[in-house]
Amino acid sequence: MVTGYLDEALTEFNGYIAADELYDGPYCVLSIVDNRKFRRLTYRLLDHNPTHEDILRFFKDFQKELDQRGLTLQGITTDGSPLYPVPIRQVFGDMPHQICEFHVIKELTLAILRAVARERKAMKARIPPLGRGRPSRKTTKISRRRQRLERRITDLFDHRHLFVKHHLTPCEKKTLRRITRGLLHLRRLREIMDEAYGLFDRRCRTDTALEKLACLRRRVRRFKTVSRTLNKLFSENLDKALTFLDDSLRPSTSNAAERGNRRHRKMQKSVYRVRTQAQISRRIAADMQREAQMSGRIQTTRTLHENRSRCQEARY
Repeated sequence: MVTGYLDEALTEFNGYIAADELYDGPYCVLSIVDNRKFRRLTYRLLDHNPTHEDILRFFKDFQKELDQRGLTLQGITTDGSPLYPVPIRQVFGDMPHQICEFHVIKELTLAILRAVARERKAMKARIPPLGRGRPSRKTTKISRRRQRLERRITDLFDHRHLFVKHHLTPCEKKTLRRITRGLLHLRRLREIMDEAYGLFDRRCRTDTALEKLACLRRRVRRFKTVSRTLNKLFSENLDKALTFLDDSLRPSTSNAAERGNRRHRKMQKSVYRVRTQAQISRRIAADMQREAQMSGRIQTTRTLHENRSRCQEARY
């Protein structure tokens, strides 16, 4: 797997990789994946949580394999984990480090949804108690107020996805204006989310996106409650997530590595009790062998379908 597999996998290497870690019980799998071909290049299985030294040794071994084949690295994509920045600088130097766009947007959307949940909780605390006894004119007013607040809380819960959805239809925009009537700070959150989505537009460059981000941060700082909610907006990971705008070939996400992790978890569901270090390593090696034979299987399947269609045409 170290020599023959890498020789074949790196024949069409374009210089962009994705690195990620997968936690499986007491073990951790470090992976480097070709971020354009979606193919795992190498991995390392640890029996403890990874440290900077583990990541450093892992990257040095991969860099040594590239040097032996005369290949150069163009960019690396990771999630927002603090494990990677220091080893990347020590091994690859000033290599462009791209933070996964999906991970950054996920943190922002979770912050927005928490703010909406906090507003629902505050509205629920303002619901007036309804006394016991026969209803009177006063209790009727209180009951109507309770129903209005409960209806607004229900609307905010049922349509909470409208605050973080990327593109809204005209009907959804109308619904959002209705449920946020009198809640201007929630409308501001939706506007900020729209501007955050606009930062990742491929039609602009990194410098332009960073200028937009600086303006957005200055605007958010003016609103104290919003700035405390959206503290992820001031993270350095958001700046690194805009690196892909200057290179049309650099992927903006680490989906290549995440897809392999999802496939590994799916395999583990069928053999949950078989979870030793040797078995995990063998299953990953078998998965890499499957990827190596993918092109041949696709060609075989295509040939079989063509022969089947010819037989059906000849029959009729």
